[in-house]
Amino acid sequence: MTQSERPGVWPGARPVDSPNQDAREKGEVSLLVIHAISLPPGEFGGPAIEALFTNTLDPNAHPFFETIAHLRVSAHFLIRREGACVQFVDTDRRAWHAGRSRWFDPRLSAAREALNDFSVGVELEGDGEHSFTRAQYERLATLTRWLMARYPLLNEQRITSHAHVAPLRKQDPGPCFDWAYYRQCLSRS
Repeated sequence: MTQSERPGVWPGARPVDSPNQDAREKGEVSLLVIHAISLPPGEFGGPAIEALFTNTLDPNAHPFFETIAHLRVSAHFLIRREGACVQFVDTDRRAWHAGRSRWFDPRLSAAREALNDFSVGVELEGDGEHSFTRAQYERLATLTRWLMARYPLLNEQRITSHAHVAPLRKQDPGPCFDWAYYRQCLSRS
């Protein structure tokens, strides 16, 4: 079965397979974690994010890359500044995006860890210092609606940020992410 024939592949994304994935033990998808990334930091465009998620980042291409080229990380999706979307991992599989993290699950009235087991990770190309683009919000909202239709446990109350689930380590998507505008886009049909 090709990637485009799998049900966990969004037709609105360009597929690029990441080796940094594995099976979801329970098959549950009930949380969306929004991230932000720019490589090199503060720069947009270019192949570095895709290279990081496919383990092909050249550590000699930029001084910062020397510090991260060894990482084995991924996300399910990357939404570029102009709204183009890349999918690295089938949503039915586990991407390696949340790291050490914790989230209070109101459905279970308990904190949960190992969020990669039951979440989808979406990276927005951004750095926390520049506003995200209208195209990114619109594409994220379209993707979110597709995810909520596909996974009945996922709803608007189960969308969070990387900063919220790993506050001592992460700040993304950062203060420039407009949650109100994102929810407004999400409410459009």
